[in-house]
Amino acid sequence: MSHDPATLRTALRHLRAADPVLARLIDVVGPCRLVVDRRGGPFASLAEAIVYQQITGKAAETIHGRLRTLVGRQHPRATDIAALSDEQLRGAGLSRQKISYLRDLSARSLAGLPLTRLHHLEDDHVIEALTQVKGIGRWTAHMYLMFRLGRLDVMPVDDYGVRKSMQKLYRFRALPKPDRMLKVSRSWQPYRSIASWYLWRGLDSGVEL
Repeated sequence: MSHDPATLRTALRHLRAADPVLARLIDVVGPCRLVVDRRGGPFASLAEAIVYQQITGKAAETIHGRLRTLVGRQHPRATDIAALSDEQLRGAGLSRQKISYLRDLSARSLAGLPLTRLHHLEDDHVIEALTQVKGIGRWTAHMYLMFRLGRLDVMPVDDYGVRKSMQKLYRFRALPKPDRMLKVSRSWQPYRSIASWYLWRGLDSGVEL
């Protein structure tokens, strides 16, 4: 699901006016195609994020497919993970570390972690709730805000791609640290998620400005 076209038009007008460097990137990349994926439940989305951590997309896709086969459904639930043995999870290709992360997510979800109510919370409270889970840090919480909840004003300061693209576009000598990224992106508010999508696309496409 994409954001409302009127919202995107407003966001792009704001970003173009706020930052001439970003305006040039927008011109080169073209229309924003940031997609919000609300398929399945929040637990399944976070479990998938854990599976995909620190391995190639292809490997993660294979492991995630095996996990879904194990539980017998496209979108695993907390009770599904709780019912599987460590041996079964290892057989799907999950590391011991990721098994511990999935078990913690499952246990906290079953104990009352308010995953189904996260969309009612402010961004900072979503981050606070999610980072209680073992293996879910600020980066994963930022991705959840952007690509699951569709929040428009997230600045993923820990994302390497965003940092590298910002370094390149603004000709910084080194990868920018969070404080510098927040300073540069202040004028982008309240559409920093949209700006970040353009930074990713600029890096992926090798855009030269």
